[in-house]
Parts: sequence; structure tokens; C-alpha cells
Amino acid sequence: MKALLNLNISWSQDIQHVKVVVRVVVVVVVVVVVTVVAVVVVVKVVVLVVEVVIIIIMKYLRKQTVDDSFKLLRHGALIVHSSSIVAVVIVVVVKAVVIVAVIVVVVVVEVVVKVVVRVVVVVVVVTVVAVVVVVKVVVRVVVVVVVIVVVVVVVVVVVVVVVVVVVVVVVTVIAVVVVVKVVVLVVVVIKVVVVVVVVVVVVVVVVVVAVVVEIAVVVVVIVVEIKPVGDIFFR
Repeated sequence: MKALLNLNISWSQDIQHVKVVVRVVVVVVVVVVVTVVAVVVVVKVVVLVVEVVIIIIMKYLRKQTVDDSFKLLRHGALIVHSSSIVAVVIVVVVKAVVIVAVIVVVVVVEVVVKVVVRVVVVVVVVTVVAVVVVVKVVVRVVVVVVVIVVVVVVVVVVVVVVVVVVVVVVVTVIAVVVVVKVVVLVVVVIKVVVVVVVVVVVVVVVVVVAVVVEIAVVVVVIVVEIKPVGDIFFR
């Protein structure tokens, strides 16, 4: 906005400078025209005086009578004076028309310049405002797009992290379950081995006991059966 105000101030100063220049030009033109008209009038008067003097000199040279000379002088003066007046009037009218035309042209040019400058100022201001609005809209759209992209990226990252955590937890749980099952299986195997060992030991013990018992029985039987025979033999 400050830039626009400075721009408007500079344009206003330029307009004032243009106005001053136009007015100076108008004044100079008017002065020149008035000077030309004054010079023309002076020249016409000088010509009139010279013509009158020439008529008087010619009258004396031709030795005419006083009445003839006055008639000649009057006739020539009237002709010169009437032609000079007509010429001066024509010149004055022409100069007046020229002055009026110049003033009208200057006024029209000044008005046109004002209108053009105002139109240019309005166009520039509207263009600047439109550019500012477009820039604001573009900036807002970019901000919205960036926010959306950031939100999407954050959501994707969170989802990926959650999925990874879930996968890790599931894998850990599965591993724990597998380990527990392996431990349970090992325990079962150990129990089976222990039972088998106990059974084998019991069987071996039973077999050994049975064998020992059988041997003892045999020994007892042998002892019991052989003793009377020995007694008889030794008797």
C-alpha cells in the first residue's frame, strides 16, 4: 500500500509538472501571438505614414495645386488607411482564432492527459491489486497443499510405525508361544524319559530281585535237599 501511495504521489507530481509546462507553453504562445500582432500593426502604421509622405512629395514634385494635393493626399490616405484597417482586422481575427484554437487544443490536451493519467493509474492500481490477490490466493493454496501433504506424510508414517509395531508384537508373541511350546515339549520329553528310566529301573530291579530270589530258592532247595544226603554220607 505504501508503494501504491508513493506511486500515486509521484504520478500527481508528474501531472502537476505537465500542467505547469502546458501553461507555460500557452503563455509563451499568447505572448508570441500578441507580439506578432503588435509588430504587424506597427508595420502597417509605418507603411501608412510612408505612403502619405510619398504622396505629399509627389504632389510637390509635380507642382500640383493645393486642392489637388489635398485631394490626392486624402484619396491615397483613405485607400492606404482602409486597406491597413482591413488587413489589421483580418490579422487580428486570424490571430484571435489561432489563440482560441490554441487555448482549446491546450485545454483538450490537458483534459485528455488527465483522463489518460487517471486511467493509467486506475489500471495500474487494479493490476497491482489483482496481482496481490492472485499472490495471496496462490500462497493460501500452496499452504493448504503443503499442510495436506504434511498431514498425509504424518498419517503414512504413523500407519507404517503402527504396522511395524504390530508386526513386531505379533512376531514376538508367536516366538514366545513357540518357545513355550518347545519348553513344554522338552518338559514332556523329560517326563517321558524319566518315566521310561524309572520303568526300566523298576523292571531291572524286579528282574534282578526275581533272579536273586530264584537263585536263593535254588540254593535253599539245594541246601535242603543235599543236607540229608551228606549226613547219610558222613555217617
